[in-house]
Amino acid sequence: MHVTISPSRVSGTARAPPSKSYTHRAILASGYAETATVHDALWSADTRATARAVELFGGDVEQTAGSTLEVTGFDGVPAVPADVIDCDNSGTTMRLVTATAALADRTSVLTGDSSLRSRPQGPLLEAIAELGGEAFSTRGNGQAPLVVTGPITGERVSIPGDVSSQYISALLMAGAVTDDGLCIDLEAELKSAPYVDVTIEVLADFGVDARATDDGFVVDGGQSYAPESGTYHVPGDFSSISYLASLGALAGDESVTVRGAQPSAQGDTAILDILEAMGAAVDWDRSAGTVTVARGDLEGIEVSVEDTPDLLPTIAVLGAAAEGDTHITNAEHVRFKETDRVSAMAEELGKMGVKTTEERDSLTVHGSDSTLEGATVEGRGDHRIVMSLAVAALLADGSTTIHGAEHVDVSFPGFFDVLEGLGVALERNESEN
Repeated sequence: MHVTISPSRVSGTARAPPSKSYTHRAILASGYAETATVHDALWSADTRATARAVELFGGDVEQTAGSTLEVTGFDGVPAVPADVIDCDNSGTTMRLVTATAALADRTSVLTGDSSLRSRPQGPLLEAIAELGGEAFSTRGNGQAPLVVTGPITGERVSIPGDVSSQYISALLMAGAVTDDGLCIDLEAELKSAPYVDVTIEVLADFGVDARATDDGFVVDGGQSYAPESGTYHVPGDFSSISYLASLGALAGDESVTVRGAQPSAQGDTAILDILEAMGAAVDWDRSAGTVTVARGDLEGIEVSVEDTPDLLPTIAVLGAAAEGDTHITNAEHVRFKETDRVSAMAEELGKMGVKTTEERDSLTVHGSDSTLEGATVEGRGDHRIVMSLAVAALLADGSTTIHGAEHVDVSFPGFFDVLEGLGVALERNESEN
């Protein structure tokens, strides 16, 4: 599908979708449990992949009323899957359930689409081997398809923290149901650290204790997953809120209010500080869970995405509309997402007349030297690229057509409906021709 967006002014109220990160972890934590009910879940392409994995490990996930999931788990003892675990495009699914597969007493095979099969998994495979399991890439390059044989028996493992925090999250979730638990020593500084905080928060809500140490993280063994009263509620997603809040900052007729913005461990709450630092008017009512953003004259800033890699596309668009330079640093790990998001944003914004300087670990957007113009751009099979380009399109001179727009379903089903509700003029075309 492609979507054509015309320059628009926006106003009104929208609800953020539930957090994808929390939903992934809640579904898998429910799988580790005997039973659980997950309320306010994001039922998207990515989270359905995690649900399918839970079912292949012997559980069952049923969507009941709207966004409620009823999960019958495998109670800490995953069965050997009867089929290949297809993680589709979901890197979170693959990494989290690779560690689950290492608990089974025989062999599991995991794969995904072409994008996922290009993403690094080597450090997690090495960790599983260090813990007494067997794990390898069929192509010998540290990328899926993966073959994992358990059960793991070790108590201590070393792993780098600068490739993906999801390796640590996966091992913490699995380590809780081993006999002896797991101590994780970090070989390199942890990037995307708030995502491990999210994991520890979800584990606590399911009655599992995991904690940071001076050298990494530890989780005690012999624990059981059991949320209080058998239920768990997923908070709103600040990665998705970043696009809606940016609409208000860039194209607000009056202001845009986003509901579902309850405080949580999400690192991407940083988008509100970033918007304020650039000159937008931001009001976050934490008790009500609402964020209201009004348009301002934005100025470029320097911002690190070491802990917030998913914000890079949004920040790049804000920089395109700001005076001066916006320097996005500590960004090398952002190249290992659904696509190389550093290059993707430089190239696609370039088609719209935006000047950038790309380095291995940074992206600088030269707002004063740029003029946003309507163009035909590619979503690169990446939901975050699509949504950020949609925000940029509102300020362009002329219409912008985004190809591959259907990929928003990965994290924000109904994204374009929400835009229309706020006043965005757009046309959908199911054909890519």
